Amino acid sequence: MALSAAGATAANAATPTARTTVNYVALGDSYASGPGIPTQVDAACARSNQNYPSLLAAARNWQLTDVSCSGATTADLAGSQDAQPPQLDALRADTDVVTLTIGGNDLGFSNDLATCAGLTAKNPTGNPCQTFFTSDGTDQLAQRVDDIAPRITAALDAVRQRSPYAKVLVVGYPDLFPDDGVGCTSSAVPLAAGDFGYLRDTEKKLNAMLANRAAANGAAYVDTYTPSVGHDMCKPAGERWIEPLVAPAPTAPAHPNAQGQQAMAAAVEHAARCGAHRR
Repeated sequence: MALSAAGATAANAATPTARTTVNYVALGDSYASGPGIPTQVDAACARSNQNYPSLLAAARNWQLTDVSCSGATTADLAGSQDAQPPQLDALRADTDVVTLTIGGNDLGFSNDLATCAGLTAKNPTGNPCQTFFTSDGTDQLAQRVDDIAPRITAALDAVRQRSPYAKVLVVGYPDLFPDDGVGCTSSAVPLAAGDFGYLRDTEKKLNAMLANRAAANGAAYVDTYTPSVGHDMCKPAGERWIEPLVAPAPTAPAHPNAQGQQAMAAAVEHAARCGAHRR
């Protein structure tokens, strides 16, 4: 149906001037920054120029501001992390796309894995890690996931306040452990056979919470777990996208390698195509 001249004028007036540049800001922890992946461009944050934000920006021809930083927690979004300014300071009113990868360090997952590895020798065929974290009758790691949820909500609220028109993508964590729960206890992966399923389930709880918080707060959730099944730390080099706990240099233990970051970039790009926009 044709518009009248008056209608066309009103429609044009209501349409904002299109920009050719998409401003993209990457927030988050080491699963976004890409420690150990060449080329490291920020030693303080262990940030690679081949991390998923960089790959995504290159594929989409977006203007990237990457403030992801190894070790970041939700507190480091609004507060300084050592000498790093608050990550939220990178956001502007004209930011178009934001990715947020956060929560693993709030859970303390790296320290938890170290604890589990230290317990393995006592019962390598059992589940000493699960026994330790549930010894008081409560699953401490599951409780921590619940405790983190309000922090994710607060982070998303803060992002929305600073960048009210941005498409916000909460990026989940890829599959670290065999999805079938069958372990690979070894010198490279010193976890007890019965603990792989527990740790897998803990990661799934974390991802489910992130997905829930994203949906409840107007953000999209990016599932990087499903496409990475079969590429966990138990797989041999060349097949794994996650490095083992004792990782070959220069890769980072229990983190995505270059292939893992590429897979995460593909998952985020797919999600970004579903509604990412330019104004």
